[in-house]
Amino acid sequence: MIMSKACSGCRDGQDFETPFSMAFQPIVQLSSGAVFAHEALARGAEGQGAGTVLSTISDQNRYVFDQQCRVKAIELATTLELPQTGANLSINFMPNAVYEPRACIRLTLATAMRTGFPLNRLIFEFTENEQLDIQHVLNILRTYRAMGFKTAIDDFGAGYAGLNLLAKYQPDIVKLDMELIRGVDSDRGKRVIVSHLVKMLAELEILTVCEGVETIDELSALRDLGVDYVQGYVIAKPVFQGLATPDLNAIIAGDTTSPRHNADSAPRISA
Repeated sequence: MIMSKACSGCRDGQDFETPFSMAFQPIVQLSSGAVFAHEALARGAEGQGAGTVLSTISDQNRYVFDQQCRVKAIELATTLELPQTGANLSINFMPNAVYEPRACIRLTLATAMRTGFPLNRLIFEFTENEQLDIQHVLNILRTYRAMGFKTAIDDFGAGYAGLNLLAKYQPDIVKLDMELIRGVDSDRGKRVIVSHLVKMLAELEILTVCEGVETIDELSALRDLGVDYVQGYVIAKPVFQGLATPDLNAIIAGDTTSPRHNADSAPRISA
């Protein structure tokens, strides 16, 4: 019955009642300074924080919100000429809002075709910080991969499934939870954990992204641990309805081999 209602809502093109738009934050490759992807982040219609939108999600509108987020992200990214930059577009999705992967992806496919957005440049990322049916998640991820999309696990290290999910399915990307990254330069325990996670993911041929990087010291420590892809305020804040330009000076300053490196010159950037 729930699936029937959800699929009917998709066919009828129901709108999410709360007006919203998107901000975009880049994921940057340190070794080249290039933007690997822009992550689409829900915001209020006037740029208000994500909480103003997410707080209105319920079991009744979760499906419609998930669908409309995909449409909004692709449409806005196309308007901003993201495809011409060569970067990927990363879209968050809710596994519990996907009833049948091939049916629920139809609107996304139609939007990509209508806008001309390349399917192989779409990344679908989900966080496992809510209780999930692992078999259902695996079905979604395998279906998306078969369709040519990239997949990513967000907030890895803070969720329920963790290594158990990773053992059954290796996504293209794993984003380490920001709590592991916060203060990694001064916390030996975090450095050991991140170091081993990076090595493990490399052996599994999974790209590691460290998110929530706020200081030059954290950036330097992560680079020393072999991290090449990062996301965080130290490089670029999310831009409402726009694409951010990474701070290349911060990238250079975070390179301990660079003569311009000066870790003491960059204070922590608050949210």
